[in-house]
Amino acid sequence: MSGYDIERLSRLIGMLPPAPAAWTRAARELPRARRELDGIVERAEADAEFRRALIADLESALRAEGVEPRTWPLLDELRRRVL
Repeated sequence: MSGYDIERLSRLIGMLPPAPAAWTRAARELPRARRELDGIVERAEADAEFRRALIADLESALRAEGVEPRTWPLLDELRRRVL
C-alpha cells in the first residue's frame, strides 16, 4: 500500500473533519429515494396512462400521487429512466 499501513490510514482518516450535515442527511435518505424511484418507474412501465402523465408534467404527476418531488438530481434520474 505504498508505505501506508492500516493504523496510519486510520489515524489520518480520524483527523479529517466530520462530513457536513447535509451529506449525512442525504446518505440516510438515499435508500428510500431509490426505492421510490424504482416504484415509480415500475408503475410507469405497467401503466401507460401514468407514464403519459409523467411525461407531460413530471412534478404535477408525482404530487398527484402523494410524492413530493424534493431534489433536482432525483427528478433528473426519474426523467432519464422514464422518458
